[in-house]
Amino acid sequence: MSDCTGGRASDADRRVDCWASFTNYERALMPRAFVTGITGQDGQHLAELLHSKGYEVFGMVKGQNNPRMHMMRDEFPYVEPVPGDLADLPSLVKALDMVQPDEVYNLGAISFVALSFNQAELTANITGLGVLRMLEAVRMVGGAENNPIRMYQASSSEMFGKVRETPQTEMTPFHPRSPYGCAKVFGHDIVVNYRESYGMYACSGILFNHEGPRRGMEFVTRKVTNAAARIKLGLQNEVVLGNLDSKRDWGYAGDYVKAMWLMLQQDEPDDYVVATGVTHTIEDLVRMSFAEVGIDNWQDYVRQDPKYFRPAEVDLLIGDSTKARTKLGWEPEVDFAQLIKMMVANDLELEAARHRQRQISG
Repeated sequence: MSDCTGGRASDADRRVDCWASFTNYERALMPRAFVTGITGQDGQHLAELLHSKGYEVFGMVKGQNNPRMHMMRDEFPYVEPVPGDLADLPSLVKALDMVQPDEVYNLGAISFVALSFNQAELTANITGLGVLRMLEAVRMVGGAENNPIRMYQASSSEMFGKVRETPQTEMTPFHPRSPYGCAKVFGHDIVVNYRESYGMYACSGILFNHEGPRRGMEFVTRKVTNAAARIKLGLQNEVVLGNLDSKRDWGYAGDYVKAMWLMLQQDEPDDYVVATGVTHTIEDLVRMSFAEVGIDNWQDYVRQDPKYFRPAEVDLLIGDSTKARTKLGWEPEVDFAQLIKMMVANDLELEAARHRQRQISG
């Protein structure tokens, strides 16, 4: 079989040619994966992983003029876009009927927690009811009995919210503290219900915070690492944040998508916590990010604003991934210090290149 697994963004032309070299017969032998949220951080990492394992990868895209599809075509030419919308069941049925996937990874959601307070109904419709619609589409396309399609649902540590025990496991009761967390609880519970009611192979991964250079700028981790880089380069004077005392269990997104794939390779479906088991505060994140660019007096560049505090805060999240480590053989490879170093280095390179381009252009 042709080998087209390598390469970075700068090798886009080579990868397009390589992907085109697959014969129809070779493609027919490939397992097929259908991924929602394909343009997000996790979708990109998962696409790379699945492609490296010989999958034909289909990514659901909402709208014909999705601005991120240009990036996807350049960096991931092996991903075939398929129209669909988590708010529209017929579009999901049509997409799955066309793709005939072996595996479905439902990563799509309104995933910014702070935004969910302002758009609670939209969050419930997409992040919550969207899971129900996808399950129904899988059941309709795969059949009522002996359904061959395996489905992964992206659950979240935000479901634990005001935690009942520390660390959190698969058996820890949920107490969500945001519309996003509430919607994720519905999605998680409906997966369990469909698995038990219809015998579907459906799993949920309760993933704790996972980050990387591909994380969007609206998330606090990327906001901080990017600000540290820009301040070092003289492009920004300060960064405005909310609560610095919140504690999170942060891992690397590239590690976590491996757990997603492993869940769908087991004999029986189940739910798993995926976490590092190590917690850090937002202040730790800030201090270490600024230290990476040689700034020790980070307090001089950070301002807190009440508007960035959540109406109902989640103070501490730390996961116990013993089940995933034991049953799946999964282990995180990138620790928090390596993660911060990776993200800051990426933002330094990115912002320096943008600054040079602006100087040339103007």
